[in-house]
Order: sequence, then structure tokens, then C-alpha cells
Amino acid sequence: MATPSPAEPVTLLRKVPIRDNGEPLVDFMKMHPEIVLDRMRFRYRRETLLRASVAEKLWQASRSIEKGFKLAIIEGWRAPHIQRRMYLRVWAQFKELHPAWSDAQLKRVVNRYSAPLDTRVPPPHMTGGAMDVSLLHEDGTPCDMSSPFKWRDPRSFALSSPGLSETARRHREILSSAMIGAGITSYPSEYWHYSYGDQGWAYRGGHPAALYGAVTPEGWDPEPSDVSEEPLVFVEDEA
Repeated sequence: MATPSPAEPVTLLRKVPIRDNGEPLVDFMKMHPEIVLDRMRFRYRRETLLRASVAEKLWQASRSIEKGFKLAIIEGWRAPHIQRRMYLRVWAQFKELHPAWSDAQLKRVVNRYSAPLDTRVPPPHMTGGAMDVSLLHEDGTPCDMSSPFKWRDPRSFALSSPGLSETARRHREILSSAMIGAGITSYPSEYWHYSYGDQGWAYRGGHPAALYGAVTPEGWDPEPSDVSEEPLVFVEDEA
């Protein structure tokens, strides 16, 4: 498995202060039922939640998408136990591939693929400011976003990955044009990941602080089947 260069290391994001403005999470599907969900990647229970301003910007992006295409949302806010489970899964994959690596070596690589549960740099999806998106044709079929690479090939993850077909590159441009036009920033290491208000957004735009920190919905309680048996523990990442 190839390892992409980290565009936004945790050590740099940690320098961006968080001044949470207290904006609530809202159900973007209830606010804007016309928004399309990409159900192909629903592997676990997910909430259709984003911060209120982000939901509005997402709606603007959806309305501005080029004719013949649809903006589809894969995921917005992510539950803490899901984030932790995803991180541990990536950790286990690299541990199996490189059994001689130290924990420090593993952490440096794993953090490029999955956000650690860091108190000072909360995973973007847990802030309600980040979302994963995709592009569909008007009939609902997925657009080619990665050829000639397979869609899970890390060589195709970067927004401007070298070697992409003209079709895949064009589709990424259509997606990014709508999102960036609505004021949502792109994470350069993952073409599907966009955010507004989190530390990544502040870092990319040179803003003095992030608008959102980690948040959970009021009264939210995970289903028992969704909860990992291991306790959820936030840890400080090493510098």
C-alpha cells in the first residue's frame, strides 16, 4: 500500500486554535430533502448531520452543480466510536503489512489515512464541519472519479493525482468547482473530502481560528450494536 504525503500534518493543525461558535448540528436531509445521499458506501449507521452553516453551503453547492450531474453526500458528522474504529482498522492493516514497525512509525503513516482521536485536533468529521462527497450522473449512476486506478487505490486519493484519465479529472473539477464555489474547502490529499469551519479549513485559508471543535448531537446515544467493546479514549498525539 502506497503512502501519500500528508498535506496537513497533525503537528501543524494543532497550532490552529479552536473557538467554537456553538453552532448546532442540523439534519441536512430534513433541511434540504433534495440533497442526494450516496448509499453505495453505507457500511455502518451514519447520521445526516452537519453544522447549520455547512448544511446551507452544501445546499448551495448542490444547486450549482453542472447540468447533467448530481452532488451526492457520503457522510457528514461522524460518531466518535466510529472514528475510533476506523482508525484502529487502518492501524491493524499497516501493522499486518509491516510487523517490524514501531508504534511511532505506525502512527506517522496511519495518521495520513485516518484522523486520530486527538483532543487538540479533533477528527474533522467529528466537528460537523467536514463531509465526504461524490459525483453522480443525472440518472444516479456513479461518475468515474479515479480511472485508470481502482477507486480505493491510494495513488488516486490526492485531488490532483498524476496519471488520472481526462474523464476522472474532469469529474473532480466539476465536483470541486461546486464545493469551492459555495465556500467549502477541499482537503488536497483526499479528493472526496471537503470542510468548512474546522481546523483544516482554517489552515488552508489562513484564518486565525477554527469555528468548530468536536461536537455530539444533543441527546445522541449510539445503538448498543454500534459501540466498540473497547473504551473510547482521546489521546494526545506525539509531536
